[in-house]
Amino acid sequence: MTKPLIRASEAGGKSIDDPTYVEVHDLLADMNLSYPFVIVERTDREPVDQHFIQVHFNDDLSYQVEYREELHFQAHVPSQGPVIGPEPVAKIIDDWMRDGDTWRTALPWTPLFPVEKR
Repeated sequence: MTKPLIRASEAGGKSIDDPTYVEVHDLLADMNLSYPFVIVERTDREPVDQHFIQVHFNDDLSYQVEYREELHFQAHVPSQGPVIGPEPVAKIIDDWMRDGDTWRTALPWTPLFPVEKR
């Protein structure tokens, strides 16, 4: 059996190996204030557990999106209303899973832990 390249997990414990766009979209759509996060990680990159993109569903129905490669970055996605739902975030994660480039400029990423100037 081949080791998965990508694993998606949600706060309730469900995990999907090598998820499709639809499966990731469904995980994001199922987020709520009791189960507020989804993590999608690359299992084929070193160091292990350091290549991921994750989404937290906030109380105001917005999303906090973070990714980590060498450094940890974050972006905020305001609530888009129930009609649009997680679609914008799902597209970003899908592009990230396919090693695309558009996810890098789709949001205003800032370092999660800014480097202090001395």
